[in-house]
Amino acid sequence: MTIAIYAGSFDPITNGHLDIVKRAAAIFDKLIIGIYDRPRKTLLFTPQERAELARKAVAGLDKIDIQMYTGLTIDFARNVGAQVMVRGLRMSSDFEREFEMAMMNKKLAPNLELVCFMTSLRYQFLSSSLLKEVAQLGGNLTDMVPDHVSEALKEKFAQKP
Repeated sequence: MTIAIYAGSFDPITNGHLDIVKRAAAIFDKLIIGIYDRPRKTLLFTPQERAELARKAVAGLDKIDIQMYTGLTIDFARNVGAQVMVRGLRMSSDFEREFEMAMMNKKLAPNLELVCFMTSLRYQFLSSSLLKEVAQLGGNLTDMVPDHVSEALKEKFAQKP
């Protein structure tokens, strides 16, 4: 059985992420979405909130599990028995960063393979940080996130002064 992980902060999960999830789940026997609890960036949602948003987003999809983790992603991959790490690429700058990470991961975990999915054209512009800015300013998030994520974003920004 081939287990793949798709790790990230997912703050919040977007339709672009879900596109990668669905495509990866069609290839691998099991896909684990790893919600990294402490990335080096300011987060809007707690790890638990991000995991719950992801759970709701993949409800009804087979072969997908959501887990939170801390520490090195390669250690998370080892702990869950993953042989593959899935990543999404939107533009050339993503490739440069992913290539650097892939080389480091290959040094630290030679048996962990990397599979990159090119983003679908309709999500090429979409990033969680840009999405949060649009949400904060009251913009329309239709087709960018699942409805429950749009509602969660509205609630978060309604709470902020």
